[in-house]
Amino acid sequence: MTITVTPTAVDEVRKFMVEQGSADSAGLRVAVLPGGCSGFQYGLNIEDEHQSDDEIFDVNGIRLFVDPFSSQYLDGVEIDYVTTMMGSGFTFKNPNAAGGCGCGSSFTV
Repeated sequence: MTITVTPTAVDEVRKFMVEQGSADSAGLRVAVLPGGCSGFQYGLNIEDEHQSDDEIFDVNGIRLFVDPFSSQYLDGVEIDYVTTMMGSGFTFKNPNAAGGCGCGSSFTV
C-alpha cells in the first residue's frame, strides 16, 4: 500500500505534533469512517501509539497509522494541506474514489 503526504502536509502535521507535545512514538492516524454525505469520510488524528493491528508507514519522516478497514480504501491516496480564500485544511486525492461531494472530505467507492 502506498500513501503520499506532501511536504506542506508533513510540515502541518509536525506543527500539530509539537503543539500537542506528542511522544516520539506518536503518529498520524489516517482513517476511513462510515458517514459523510457520500458514504465515507476521511479522519486524521494525532495518536501517541499505534494499535496492534495497524499498518505503520514512515512517510517523509512522520509515522502513519492505518487500521485494516481503512487500508482497503487508502492505497494510492495523496494527502495535502492547502490554503485558499475559503480557509485551509487537509485534502485527499484518492484514485479509489468513484465520486465525492463539494466538501472534499467525503467520497464513494
